[in-house]
Amino acid sequence: MARVPVVDQECCIGCEVCTQTCPEVFRMEGEEEGHDDGHDHGKAEVYNPTGAADDKIEQAMDNCPAACIYWDS
Repeated sequence: MARVPVVDQECCIGCEVCTQTCPEVFRMEGEEEGHDDGHDHGKAEVYNPTGAADDKIEQAMDNCPAACIYWDS
C-alpha cells in the first residue's frame, strides 16, 4: 500500500511552505470553497495525496518549520 502524506493540524502554524513547495498535494483550509484571497486560511491540509512524486512531497516535509507533515501508511 502506498504512503499517504498527512498534516498534523494541531502543530501546523499556517506558514504555507508546503502549499508553495507542492501545491499539487497541499492547500490551505478554505481554498476549496473558492475563497482564495491568498492568506489567512489557517492550517494546511492534504487535498490530493497522490498529486506529486514522493520526493516533491518529502521536500515539503523537509522544509516545514513546524515538522507537522508525515507519512501515514
